[in-house]
Amino acid sequence: MLSRTCLLCFAFFLVLSPIARSLEPEPFAPATTGLLFTMEGSNTIGAHLAPTWAEEWLTAKGATGVSIEPSEKDNEYRILGRNGLNPVYIDIHAHGSTTGFAGLLAKTADIAMASRAIKSSEVESLAADNGDMLDFSAEHVVAIDGLAVIVHPANRIDSLTVSQIQQIFAGEIRNWIDVGGANRPITVYARDDKSGTYDTFKSLVLKKTHKLVASAGRYESNDNLSDSVAADPSGIGFVGLASVRSAKPVAVSEARTVALLPEKIHVATEDYPLSRRLFMYTPETVTDPNILEFLKFAQGSAGQAVVEKIGFVSQNPVSMKIPDLNGPNEYQALKDYAERLSVNFRFQPGKANLDNKALHDISRLVDYVKSLPGEPLHVQLVGFSNPEDSDNRADVLSKLRASKVKIELFRNGLTTAPIMGFGSDVLVANDNGNTSAKNERVEVWLFNPNNKRAMPTKTTASNY
Repeated sequence: MLSRTCLLCFAFFLVLSPIARSLEPEPFAPATTGLLFTMEGSNTIGAHLAPTWAEEWLTAKGATGVSIEPSEKDNEYRILGRNGLNPVYIDIHAHGSTTGFAGLLAKTADIAMASRAIKSSEVESLAADNGDMLDFSAEHVVAIDGLAVIVHPANRIDSLTVSQIQQIFAGEIRNWIDVGGANRPITVYARDDKSGTYDTFKSLVLKKTHKLVASAGRYESNDNLSDSVAADPSGIGFVGLASVRSAKPVAVSEARTVALLPEKIHVATEDYPLSRRLFMYTPETVTDPNILEFLKFAQGSAGQAVVEKIGFVSQNPVSMKIPDLNGPNEYQALKDYAERLSVNFRFQPGKANLDNKALHDISRLVDYVKSLPGEPLHVQLVGFSNPEDSDNRADVLSKLRASKVKIELFRNGLTTAPIMGFGSDVLVANDNGNTSAKNERVEVWLFNPNNKRAMPTKTTASNY
């Protein structure tokens, strides 16, 4: 159990975080006309999600006759409407995440769309003119996606390990019979080099040890890739969650973890091995009110409803019963009296600070709990850690993480139940013995305080 002194010392280092809540769009000023801003980058975001956001935001601001107009160039769009007699529009160029950061550098883009986190080299190259690209005001997590590994609908393979996927896409496994399938050669399909989807796949699957097989078919579009796999009994590919279409997704596992399908609950909590965040990046300091308002719209409840409609995973919290849990008895007992929220709080790499998504999730969680009708439910925070030098250290770190979230929620007007921490007992990521920052997380559960089964035990719960 954490001592009161330890927790107070830990709290001393906390700083107030700039939590941003939803903002209703204000009507356009009568004189507003012309290009409002330009978005460049990820096709995953730019193909459907960003145009739909732009369309709904323009409409919410009072624009009439709003439409999405394709350009003569593939994957470029103009979302056009009228502010009275004046045309107003947003341009979107969706040629891959790398092109978004290049657009910020060249000042052709106001917003970079990225289906991967910004690279350190990009942070450095953009710093002079754009400020700190990792700052809360510059990095915006706008949706959660899962990289679905897809096969032909008739393929009898239902699950693969990350290692098997790696070997298939590197050309080391060339026949389906080697992973339990039919005696049929494997045909590999992949996104092109400019794609953030491909960058994420390289990072999560191929890593630095493997290269994509040279014979792989390459695609700029997720949808086109998916349709090609669905038409090829030998095919395997990877796409964003919204582009599975008529192909068949397989469950994915890592060492010491359970195979998970890219279902929304697994992706929303980022427990699915191939889950990822979708981002928008702006300069650290933005003064254009249209850009600021659009970002808040996209991250707010209305914008996240668009995320769900398009087929990605919303960051709006939802609760659900979990039928089965692995782990200590006290953790497994949660399924009997509590519901889990589709929110996991995570932290900046190598630090104790909540990451930028978690800072937004604080306000989302507070708003969600306060909106629940009827008898108030209690919030149970459950911390986890990577394996450490000792079980005791892992246990302490898991409680410290839960305490961090507890304090931030309290600052925002939400009191929570005594925390729980289970160290490294329940890993969600562990590839070939390597630990992952994904394990350093805080789960959120809701329960009725009048349920006698909801009382935490002295061995796992802190009175803080």
